[in-house]
Amino acid sequence: MYFVSRTVMYTLALLVMFSATAGAAEGGAIPGAIGGGLAVLGAAIGIGLLAKGAVESIARQPEAAGVIQVNMIIAAVFIEGATLFAIIVGLLQNPFAAAN
Repeated sequence: MYFVSRTVMYTLALLVMFSATAGAAEGGAIPGAIGGGLAVLGAAIGIGLLAKGAVESIARQPEAAGVIQVNMIIAAVFIEGATLFAIIVGLLQNPFAAAN
């Protein structure tokens, strides 16, 4: 499974690199859309790992469930904020800019 996910990530990285070159030459917004999609993918993985860790911690120490849940929610808010910023930066590229 690790090999498959590593291969997928390398493929996505190459796709972003090639589309960024092509999009910059033509002034297109494809790199921004791919960057926004990768930001969402990264946030989904991050929040999934965060929730996994929180559930495992609550299973080990049920008496600390309240503190763990609050910390998990605060961390998820920070992840979502950074993701929203990355999406906005990626999607606000000007598709009509002339390539210099």
